[in-house]
Amino acid sequence: MKDELLVPVLLDEGASAPEYRSAQAAGADLRANLVEPLRLEPLERAAVPTGIRLELPEGWEGQVRPRSGLALSRGLGCINSPGTIDSDYRGEIKVILVNLSNQAAVIQPGERIAQLVLSPVGRGRF
Repeated sequence: MKDELLVPVLLDEGASAPEYRSAQAAGADLRANLVEPLRLEPLERAAVPTGIRLELPEGWEGQVRPRSGLALSRGLGCINSPGTIDSDYRGEIKVILVNLSNQAAVIQPGERIAQLVLSPVGRGRF
């Protein structure tokens, strides 16, 4: 791929690297790195671990975005969308999910919970 960016990834035990599901996908899937299922009651939110740490190059950011399938079928969304991962951040990526439905929702270990989009960043002079 012409515009491919090499991004070093550190994975916790049991974690999966971000994965594009098709050749034209803009976002790479992020999966829940859970030992056991996580239950979210209506209007409850949680920072769901992914077990992923990125080393983004300077001038790039990662944007964590919700998955439309989770929003439509189960009422799960990301509170801070898109969530920004700065190029100098080296901590674990966690996805802040909220259950906006009127029923409890269960997130399974390894379930796809969000998408990661990489984007160049411009800086302003203020």
